[in-house]
Amino acid sequence: MGLPQTINQLKVTQQHKQHSNGLQSSYFKRSLCFFLVGVGLSAVISSCSTNNSKTTTGSEDIELTLVSYAVTKAAYEKIIPQFTQKWQQEHNQNVTFNQSYGGSGSQTRAVIDGLEADVVALALALDTERIEEAGLIEPGWETEAPNESIVHKSVGAIVTREGNPKGIKTWSDLARDDVKVITANPKTSGGARWNFLALWGSATKNGGNEQKAFDFTNKVYKNVPVLPRDAREASDVFFKQGQGDALINYENEVLLAAQNGQKLPYVVPEVNISIDNPIAVVDKNVDQHRTREVAEAFVEYLFTPEAQREFAKVGFRPVDETVTKEFAKQYPTVKSLFTVKDLGGWDTVQKQFFADGAAFDKIRSNLK
Repeated sequence: MGLPQTINQLKVTQQHKQHSNGLQSSYFKRSLCFFLVGVGLSAVISSCSTNNSKTTTGSEDIELTLVSYAVTKAAYEKIIPQFTQKWQQEHNQNVTFNQSYGGSGSQTRAVIDGLEADVVALALALDTERIEEAGLIEPGWETEAPNESIVHKSVGAIVTREGNPKGIKTWSDLARDDVKVITANPKTSGGARWNFLALWGSATKNGGNEQKAFDFTNKVYKNVPVLPRDAREASDVFFKQGQGDALINYENEVLLAAQNGQKLPYVVPEVNISIDNPIAVVDKNVDQHRTREVAEAFVEYLFTPEAQREFAKVGFRPVDETVTKEFAKQYPTVKSLFTVKDLGGWDTVQKQFFADGAAFDKIRSNLK
């Protein structure tokens, strides 16, 4: 996608109750002020408590900037007012949320280039790691929130033409000679990387070795007439331009589209990848803005049943077990679900599949 859309501001009130012990949430890094006796006690405590967070009086406003990828907007528009109302009731503090949504890759570049996000909610951990490599997020961010900082999930889905005239039910059907497939370019699209990994993993999880996985994935991409830059362009090619028999997409995108009146015929293959979406505090920015306390509290809130329900309502698979049971009918169990870890982790995945000269480049060279 292009540059992220203009930041929209949502102003709401919240309350802040000062924590004199300086403790942060149990899910986050803690800063401990040792008890000191004598002259200067209050100054020392004040210095310690404001080192990594903003401690304010109830009347002082605070701004927090959330940078996320496009399809999460519907959920955050519901979650943010809930969080801010709760904070207002408990802490007597006004909070302004700045929100920016766009393609995950574009948002990542924008943060690295100077968009001062306090919290980033991106499509894949690889994007968050890029911000870490730029020196904005401290190593170990995955351990600072529950569930290894994965805030919601999805799986791969195959959207078909009305009535599914080609009888497409599995990933293997996409390799048939009579099927044309639409998917974005994994070199430019985070979502397309999930698509690539779903195809590759479906082969290895069905007993195939690396060579068989390469041959299968290569065959599918030979059925791809164009490689749009991102998932949104891929959807336009499929729906507006009428190209292809099948579109590889996220389950959550299909469910959200249905809520907006666009019911799409689709299948969720029984061998599938868990599309894990991370959340992280941008350490350098929250320390400069002195917003760590509220940023960490917001991230913590996203794992509560209240917030998880809002994610589930707009198509994301929740990570809270109670909410998962509540939405069991909407999210059928996938028979064989694998993760990026099963493929070696993001560092391995990047080198093996998406780096210059890696598997996808070899496949693309075969398309010419």
